[in-house]
Amino acid sequence: MNFAPVLPLSGLSGWALLARTFERQSDLFNKSPQIVRDTDYFEQTIGKITTAEDLVSDRRLLRVALGAFGLQEDIDSRAFIRAILEGGTINEDSLANRLADDRYKQLAEAFAFADRPIPRTQLSTFGSEITEKFRRREFEVAVGDQDQSLRLALNARRELGDIAGDDAAEDTRWFRILGNTPLRRVFEVALGLPESFAQADLDRQLDEIKSRAARQLNIGSLSDLADTDVQEQLLRRFLLRDQMASINVQSSQSIALTLLQSVPPRS
Repeated sequence: MNFAPVLPLSGLSGWALLARTFERQSDLFNKSPQIVRDTDYFEQTIGKITTAEDLVSDRRLLRVALGAFGLQEDIDSRAFIRAILEGGTINEDSLANRLADDRYKQLAEAFAFADRPIPRTQLSTFGSEITEKFRRREFEVAVGDQDQSLRLALNARRELGDIAGDDAAEDTRWFRILGNTPLRRVFEVALGLPESFAQADLDRQLDEIKSRAARQLNIGSLSDLADTDVQEQLLRRFLLRDQMASINVQSSQSIALTLLQSVPPRS
């Protein structure tokens, strides 16, 4: 049985507590028997894998591989994952490049079954590279089992540094955010974007999210998110708005229940 993160509080208070205890709690989680078994097996076995078919045929390896990129729900979609891996990312028309969710592209790039003469599974450091990602993601999943909002905040904190440090064009990085469902959710809530935002065409979404981020976070570029203070500002806005929305829903439900209880029984 894995160590369960201790999360007695939610919202901003829960985030502050989790931030203070993150290193200790994640270390205990990483020592859980199941995590140790999964990561040891992956590191010892992945060097024998040279094709996408090899990988998807070994469920234990595939679980770690997908979990490292937050794609564990695709564990039973082996044909789909094989197509992602075999298509690679060099060809602009590959499946990974056509999908809106950027995590599939990251998966294909990491293994490089199609993009290199020799896949990255043959690198001596590859196993530990993937298991490090897997441990971090699995801890986030464990947090999400108790508090989904804190999981989203943890995920965003991890992703933001990578995006801020990416040397890709500004709009390309924003499209990465729009194509990353968990990270996109954090921005939508933090910036107060309406539900209709998702129905707008992609260029309109890009303009709107950039404009709101510039005004509300006072950033001129996504590179500004490399600053941990700016990251924290975004995450606090997300958690506060999310908590307020939850309180409003609970209040509405309470009012509805009170009204129902006040209705006299029919004679």
